[in-house]
Parts: sequence; structure tokens; C-alpha cells
Amino acid sequence: MITVKFIMEEGCADLRPAKAHEDDAAYDLRSRVDITLPPGKVTLVPTGLHLELPAGYEAQVRPRSGLALKHSIGVLNSPGTIDAGYRGEVCSILFNFGETPFAVHRGDRISQMVIAVLPEVRMIEADALSETKRGAGGFGSTGHK
Repeated sequence: MITVKFIMEEGCADLRPAKAHEDDAAYDLRSRVDITLPPGKVTLVPTGLHLELPAGYEAQVRPRSGLALKHSIGVLNSPGTIDAGYRGEVCSILFNFGETPFAVHRGDRISQMVIAVLPEVRMIEADALSETKRGAGGFGSTGHK
């Protein structure tokens, strides 16, 4: 088990990240403001949360499935990455894919956050890469829908 330190903006103790169920993968993030998400627009929504992640970990900000299904609200850069060295406020970049404005109220669950371990990776430059059946094919090249 790892320990992740956090602090909340002043007056935001009630917005602490929490899991709805003990075995959930993600912590719910809540809005610290009342704001309306216009249709077809990007809105940065603050959560009041500041993290201190251990080296070798990241926090991933992801959409909430209920908001996506019921209201067409998503996290635009999903998953958004919070790096271990970042100490600023965690915000969610929300996009309203719907056709009507969507009201967010202080305390509403707006996104979710997963803490993930990062593998140690050593990148090495090579003169060539191995051949595969797929090769350079991408972006729908397999013909599957």
C-alpha cells in the first residue's frame, strides 16, 4: 500500500476525494464551484484538491460513466495525468458533448481519479524495429468496425 498526501483548499474539507465503495478503483472528485457547462464547450472545473504523489506514481482523472451516459459530459483529455511533482489544484477538463447546458453544483461528483503505478522504462534508440504482421497499419487499418 502507498500513502498519498493531500490538502484541500480552504473551506473545501467536505469535498475530500472518496471511494463510494471500498473495492472501487477510483476516488470521486467533486466540484468546488457552481458552474454551467455550455454545450460544445470545454470548461475547467476546480476540485479544491492538491496532491503529493510518491515518485513513480500518477493520478489519472477520468470521466464518470453516469455523467457520460445520462448527460453527455466527459473529461476531454481522458485520462488526464497528474504528475508526482505537481502541487497545484487538481481540476477536471470537462466537455459537454450534449445539446443543452449542464449545471454543476458545488459538491457534485464530476470525475474520478485513479492512482496508478508507473513502470520503470528505459528508452533506447535503435537502428531498426522488429517486423510484425500489423506493421505500420493503424487508424482503422484492420477493417473492423
